[in-house]
Amino acid sequence: MVENGERSLTPEMLDRLRSYYDVDPENLPVREPHPMSDSDYARELANLGYPGFAHRKEGKPFWNPTQLALSALSCDVLDRRVAEALPWLVLRYWHADWTWALTEAKGSDLQNRLGFAVTLARRLAEKMNLSSPNRLREFESQVERSRLVREDTFCNETMTVAERNWLRTHSSPEARHWNLLSDMRPEHLIHVD
Repeated sequence: MVENGERSLTPEMLDRLRSYYDVDPENLPVREPHPMSDSDYARELANLGYPGFAHRKEGKPFWNPTQLALSALSCDVLDRRVAEALPWLVLRYWHADWTWALTEAKGSDLQNRLGFAVTLARRLAEKMNLSSPNRLREFESQVERSRLVREDTFCNETMTVAERNWLRTHSSPEARHWNLLSDMRPEHLIHVD
């Protein structure tokens, strides 16, 4: 019934299925969205393998990585440590269905935030000589086609006017390209394995 769409997958059912089967996180179904705190994001990132929150690991992942990234990117205020984990999420799960995330991002005007995370992930993959840069580059060009002109932040809407003014001239090249106010650079992302 779940496979045919006649019954929705409840969190309890998902937990039972995961205890019987080893499901890759990118194959987890998209869930009904609900508000999450920075702590919830930290725990789920830990469950997905993010080293920066390893001390928060509490079991198997519950969220599909693409949905988790999109949920976090939709936050107007997000803990900087969680925001720094988003490029890692793209890099680690580069083979997931990011096209779905782009479609959803467009509906909420989040494509610049998503593009920024993808650009940072691609730059890291190139620096580390990983096999994922070509796929990330292709996805980055898909996001590029829907890049917004309006200025945004990378999940930090509570910036003061002075911070915004400073970042208008000191944002990273990647952030400027995506019209974001952020000084985050690939070399700042220390928890990439």
